[in-house]
Amino acid sequence: MNEIEPRIVTIVAELLERSDREDKTVALGAMLHGDEGLGLDSLETAELSAILEDEFGTDPFGAGQLPETVADIVAFYADATAASA
Repeated sequence: MNEIEPRIVTIVAELLERSDREDKTVALGAMLHGDEGLGLDSLETAELSAILEDEFGTDPFGAGQLPETVADIVAFYADATAASA
């Protein structure tokens, strides 16, 4: 497990707590949107984008990607880390 993965999971979990959905389990395979997943709406997605930008200096949404799962977000940062190494 890399250092980014637990931080991403924590960020998403904290966002869900603020939205009174702490009952949702944040796992790598969890879908970000929809009733079957974490259920983020467009405002929460924008908030997540802003948090990730503040934390890491960039975010997948701002880079034109549309991550569907928590793992997609982790992969975005893993790829960026590998490219800068």
